[in-house]
Amino acid sequence: MIKWFAAILGAVFFRFPGAILGFILGSLLDTTSGKNGRGFKTVFSQQQKITPADFELNLLSLSSIVIKADGKVNQTELDYVRRYFVSAYGKEHANATFRSFNEIIKSRQISAQRICMYINQHTRYPSRLQILHFLFGIANADGIVSDSEASEIGKIAGFLRINFKDFESIKAMFFKTGDHAYKILEIEKSATDAEVKKAFRTMAKKYHPDKIQHMDEIHIKGAEDKFREVQKAYDQIKKERGIV
Repeated sequence: MIKWFAAILGAVFFRFPGAILGFILGSLLDTTSGKNGRGFKTVFSQQQKITPADFELNLLSLSSIVIKADGKVNQTELDYVRRYFVSAYGKEHANATFRSFNEIIKSRQISAQRICMYINQHTRYPSRLQILHFLFGIANADGIVSDSEASEIGKIAGFLRINFKDFESIKAMFFKTGDHAYKILEIEKSATDAEVKKAFRTMAKKYHPDKIQHMDEIHIKGAEDKFREVQKAYDQIKKERGIV
């Protein structure tokens, strides 16, 4: 397959970072190289899901961008990613994965835009929302999401084609401001009680764990976390307004 050949070439010329980028670029070429009656298929005609190995590699690469966003590598954030992979794939697999992650962390040649392009072509929107939630979880592992981390995650969200309101909703789950409950529900503080109730139903449906049943259990747990944040935001607004 092209992606493996490209990974080997990348490793030969640029060592491990080249292997990562070669694999991602080769994967894109693999996607476009199948032929039909009119010539080459476009990447947008492909409906195949991203493979577990592809997903892990891309997720680790995005994780490294967030971890290095504030100019240092925080051990608490590294531990967060490690616990995530242990929960998702088991300790033995996580140990093997983290040997690669150490190299990814050292790399300066990771393109979030290329990675997100590949993810966009092979995952559905609810899955990308969960990736965004995971990245904010990394940034928040040390108790605070810095402006530089939020900025990098914002760029990644743009590359993942996540709309602004959804980005602000998930961000508000980690930034507890005076109006964060309203931002989570994607409404203004001036919304009527009826609009609040409607927004809750809409957001509860959007973040329902059933939306990502095709993903690993750990991602489903993340969806459950988002779902609970929506419920907490609604309960807070109900209490403030005395909504029955």
